[in-house]
Amino acid sequence: MSICPKGKVSKARRDKRRAQNWKISMPNLVKCNKCGAFTMQHVVCRECGTYNKRNIINLEKK
Repeated sequence: MSICPKGKVSKARRDKRRAQNWKISMPNLVKCNKCGAFTMQHVVCRECGTYNKRNIINLEKK
């Protein structure tokens, strides 16, 4: 005897079940050592222009 499925699973129902694992996660944010603004890890701070306690970009204050 062979295996008999209970019923046909439509492509939409099958793909809905598979799509549950493809959720977007929030990026991990850390505080800047100099100004305290939240930035992504291993990226130059947009507020003060520092990275790893060193000034990388000179930003002019408006």
